[in-house]
Amino acid sequence: MKIKHIVTIGGGTGTFVVLSGLKKYPVNLSAVVSMADDGGSTGVLRDEYGVLPPGDIRRALVALSESSETLRDLFTYRFEDGGLQGHNFGNLFLSTLEKVTGDFTSAVREASTLLSINGEVVPVTLDNVRLHARLVNGKVIKGQTRIDIPKDLNRAKIESVWLEPQGRINPSARRVIHSADLIIIGPGDLYGSVIPNLLVRGVPEAIKSSKAKKIYIGNTMTKHGETNDFKAEDFLKEIEKYLGEGVLDYALFNKKKPQPALAARYRKEGAHYVDISNLDLKSKKPKILTADLIDTGKLVRHSPKKLAETLLALFSQR
Repeated sequence: MKIKHIVTIGGGTGTFVVLSGLKKYPVNLSAVVSMADDGGSTGVLRDEYGVLPPGDIRRALVALSESSETLRDLFTYRFEDGGLQGHNFGNLFLSTLEKVTGDFTSAVREASTLLSINGEVVPVTLDNVRLHARLVNGKVIKGQTRIDIPKDLNRAKIESVWLEPQGRINPSARRVIHSADLIIIGPGDLYGSVIPNLLVRGVPEAIKSSKAKKIYIGNTMTKHGETNDFKAEDFLKEIEKYLGEGVLDYALFNKKKPQPALAARYRKEGAHYVDISNLDLKSKKPKILTADLIDTGKLVRHSPKKLAETLLALFSQR
């Protein structure tokens, strides 16, 4: 199968890693990005200026940028003191562009030109949505950042998530999904970055109707407060809960365990390596794939190079 157009669906660091690896290859890339972020600099800008969340869009733009290292560094620069303390320059720039141009789509287009991006970055929705979660004990949590970073160390498990308002699919997101040869969902924070895309009205339907091959990339580690004690099959079940069963063609998980000392450090933070032992390797829909996907370094995360090589080996460029 010859892959010409790859669409990623997600947000945050996960999308950044996938795009960083794939942009080095001769494929057309489109990133459909979550618009549920409301933490840090992004949250302040949303609340004070009524703009759409720029944070995850900025990360995707930087990942696809072919501009100078200085310009990329500028868009990731965070002020450490003064009145702008905590703000990211790229977030401020995108929010200002939204005000100057009159809409977020134009702001993203102008920033894409400035950063000379190799591909297209598309907000999943242009509606001002907010993420909500219901815990198994019935408690409702409002806001992506409160869901992402629990105040209670022993917070109950997440039962379900939704958007208010639900939000409608951005027509540009529908366009790139329908024209894709390969759709990559994840990796990234399950409830904070990946599933919010699937909660937007019209997104699951667009994915289902697309003729593209669909693959979910599972996380390497759990996250305290979101996916405590999750195994690989739990991540997959949650994706299928919101996307629908039988939609995914493949699910890809990391099989390389982190170094013991590094794993121990994560355990102190309430996270652990995602166990793949209970995956049904005989499953045909989705077909389960495993590979060594983690990077070397002080963090357990996907390697952009390994991910890209694995994906493109799976979907041959011949």
